[in-house]
Amino acid sequence: MRKLKKNWGAYLLFTVFSALFFLLITRFLTLQITGEAEGRDLAAQAQAQYARSQILEAERGKILDRNGEVIAEDTQTYKIVAVLDENLTTNEENPRHVLDPEGTASTLAQYLDLSEAEILDILTQDRKQVEFGTEGKDIPLEIKQQIEDAELPGIFFLQDLKRFYPNGIFSSHLIGYAQPEANEDGLVKTVGQMGVERNLNKYLEGQNGKLSYETDARGFLLPGGEEAIQKAQDGHDVYLTIDKKIQTFLEDALSQVSDEYNPEKMFGVVADAKTGEILAMSQRPTFDPDTRVGLSENWYNQIVESTFEPGSTFKTFSLAAAVEEGVFNPNATYQSGSYDVLGQKINDHNVSGWGTISYLEGVQRSSNTAFAKLLEQMGDDVYRNYLDQFGFGQQTGIDLPNEAPGNILYNYPIEKVTTIFGQGTTVTPLQMIQAETAIASDGKMKKPYVLSKVVNPETGEAVYEGESEVTGQPISSDTAAKVREYLASTVTSEVGTGQPFSIPGYEVSGKSGTAQIPDPETGRYMTGRSNYLFSFIGMAPADDPELIVYIGIQQPDLPADEISSIPVSKVFNPVMLNSLKYRNIQPAEAPMKESVPVEDYKDQSAAAVKEQLEGQGLKVEVIGNGDTIQTQSTVNNELIAGERLILVTDGDLTIPDFTGWSYRDVVRAAAAADLELNTNGTGFAVSQNLTADSVISAGQPLTVKFETPEETRTRLSQPEEESELPQD
Repeated sequence: MRKLKKNWGAYLLFTVFSALFFLLITRFLTLQITGEAEGRDLAAQAQAQYARSQILEAERGKILDRNGEVIAEDTQTYKIVAVLDENLTTNEENPRHVLDPEGTASTLAQYLDLSEAEILDILTQDRKQVEFGTEGKDIPLEIKQQIEDAELPGIFFLQDLKRFYPNGIFSSHLIGYAQPEANEDGLVKTVGQMGVERNLNKYLEGQNGKLSYETDARGFLLPGGEEAIQKAQDGHDVYLTIDKKIQTFLEDALSQVSDEYNPEKMFGVVADAKTGEILAMSQRPTFDPDTRVGLSENWYNQIVESTFEPGSTFKTFSLAAAVEEGVFNPNATYQSGSYDVLGQKINDHNVSGWGTISYLEGVQRSSNTAFAKLLEQMGDDVYRNYLDQFGFGQQTGIDLPNEAPGNILYNYPIEKVTTIFGQGTTVTPLQMIQAETAIASDGKMKKPYVLSKVVNPETGEAVYEGESEVTGQPISSDTAAKVREYLASTVTSEVGTGQPFSIPGYEVSGKSGTAQIPDPETGRYMTGRSNYLFSFIGMAPADDPELIVYIGIQQPDLPADEISSIPVSKVFNPVMLNSLKYRNIQPAEAPMKESVPVEDYKDQSAAAVKEQLEGQGLKVEVIGNGDTIQTQSTVNNELIAGERLILVTDGDLTIPDFTGWSYRDVVRAAAAADLELNTNGTGFAVSQNLTADSVISAGQPLTVKFETPEETRTRLSQPEEESELPQD
């Protein structure tokens, strides 16, 4: 019995150890066969334990202008770090921490935008390592080397990539900016935040690479260990249609006028008239993409994202529609002044008008009444179709984010009439540029675009190329040519509102505008001399346009003696002129105005002389109800075609209507009629004390009041009805 118990114990031990051995063998065989333990790959785990890796950072793609000039690129910068932990110094002859905080602060203050006291406060903190905030980042290589030459113990540099914008405020809202952001895995990557940087981020951002190698448990490289390099893929380079030279012309002009007139807002766009390419685009306020200074004042691209009432620049396309429909006869006449819409008056900007004038003069003077009558002849539905054909109320599809569509306000009779001269309906500058290309490019409307091409920097191959795109043909080639001619006369005519935009050597075709601004608090239009958006959209050369320039200035501080077109012309004129010269568009030889010899016409027939001289291009005014000439304003002289000659006849003297006459012509007429002249103001005659066509006598006092066009507009721009406010 005792022997049995003894053997039983041995059997039990044998069984237990056999089971353990079996489990061990099974586990070993399982690991050998599967290579896994508890679902984990042991080989991979071992590899990971002894593997080390280093991120190879990719460069973000460059943004360049059409000629390859850099607008944005990554650049190597450095961040300065100070080690304060004494324990990191293992060799007193080669200290690794800051030994002399005072001396170090004194030296660093020469290179950092921090005072010596501020730096000393940082260096005396109870920390192992410190940085110097924003002032200690983005240090260029040159400054880094100078600090290193000072041999400051404990001062080290960390290398970094920074997005750099070398041109400062250079189309900042178009280009946008990019800044570092941390990913979910903790890696920092530069990401576009607005503009091209954001919209084309998928092209610009690169893919980081990785250098992997094997080490032992202590971190030393293993002999014969594998080393793998996953190469970084730099971002693609983006070429824009922007021309750096033309953009600089625009930036300089906007900055100069902004400083002089302090407007609320400004914008400017330059486009290729034949392709729709945007050559320059900027606005004020703007910001510096390097520092972000100014971004909080205006963070959106108003040329793309905001809408406004265009004012009389919109008459460009209303005129085109009328010409295409065959209802515009430049020589036909109408009664200017006002137009009635179901009892509500639409007034010209001088309220009383200019009497009976031709429709071409109505365009030159920017008469609201003329365009209201043209709408009546076209028909509401016909004109509404042209608005669609010109692309208003729709996005242009430009390759930029957040484009606004605008709104065509065209529901009620009054809205239909006000729309034809640019009031109520809202647009974007890009829509205006797109529509203008139809006038400039023989009826073919071109989509505006800013992206020229996207290039792989490794292969040099373009992965995307922008191209000119026809988005419609709202008018014929003949109509476009006629409209360019009519709009050129707004600049060259002595009654044209576009006179300030005349450029020596080049014929400009365009239209000015004075658009009302809704008051956000009351919902009604603002009043006051400067509370408008003053603008001009023009093309040159007028017969075969190469460039379109559109400038808008909102609420400038206008001097009392200056008309509203002047600040706009101070941007438009130099930008257009310099850009035409830069593109080698040669100026036309200025035609010499014909001179007309003026003889002594005493005792000759007034009617015959008037007919003869008017046929030669002079303006002839007759004072008196007789038939025979007695005196004249100039004798045996030459006048330039377009100048005024005054003839005084026998019989009773009669006084002409001097409204619209220049100061010089009124003086000549008063002298010829032997009247005692008194004047008030400068510019053009607006009123007189003697009734027109009444009989007068020599020596009688004549008092004439003169005003500049801006003074007239200001005086008469306070009507009761909103629709009566001026739109030049």
